[in-house]
Amino acid sequence: MNRIFALLLLFTALFSCTDSNTMELYDKVQKPGEVNIKGFSKPDVLQLRFNGAPVSIDGKTSYTNKIETQLQFVLDQGETNKLSVYNNETGTEIAKYNITYDNINDFKNLYFFNLPGIYLQTYAVKPQVNLGKVGFEFIFPNLGEFSGTTQKEVKGVLKRENGVVLAEFDNIGKDNFTAVKIYSFFSSTAPIYLELYKPGTTEPYTGSKMIQVKLKQHTGANMIVLQEKMENGEWVVKGDIDVAEYL
Repeated sequence: MNRIFALLLLFTALFSCTDSNTMELYDKVQKPGEVNIKGFSKPDVLQLRFNGAPVSIDGKTSYTNKIETQLQFVLDQGETNKLSVYNNETGTEIAKYNITYDNINDFKNLYFFNLPGIYLQTYAVKPQVNLGKVGFEFIFPNLGEFSGTTQKEVKGVLKRENGVVLAEFDNIGKDNFTAVKIYSFFSSTAPIYLELYKPGTTEPYTGSKMIQVKLKQHTGANMIVLQEKMENGEWVVKGDIDVAEYL
């Protein structure tokens, strides 16, 4: 009897351990994850990797120009899923996003725009501008990198060389292009200037010296990426990249 009782206790203990492990396995806190990706790259060929595995889009694991797909997966609480953007030809990691159970809502929609020398975490759509008109919109992704300003946005006033105001942009920020502002085309050679101020003021966004960007204009859409750069030991703002040329 004692031997039978001892065997019963042993089987009970074994099954209890198995049930406990099974419950721990199935009791993980999980929820579905979804990331809608809209990107663009030119001329570089990119590859997306999710947790190290290449993402297939229309049967391809490398892509250029318009890049659109949707990732669907399961998120475990406490675990991190890594989504990376690589240059497919050089193998260089351009950007990475750590997606978790707690921050998945921040990645519901993921936009990027990859051009030579610059990676924008935004999605760009070329605005419609009527014949004989000029449209401008701006984005300022590295605002403060060299100037040290803590401003998150700046005000822009677009002027002709003689000081006539063409358009005003109340909030030029880091993350998204401004709304397009349109005016009548007047010259293919005359420069125009964008003056940058603290929002709601006529004070330069940092320091006391006027911050002015010389720009070229052409009919149709102009989607200018503003950049703080160092030149001859001083920081300046340039607007040399026009995203509209790539769209």
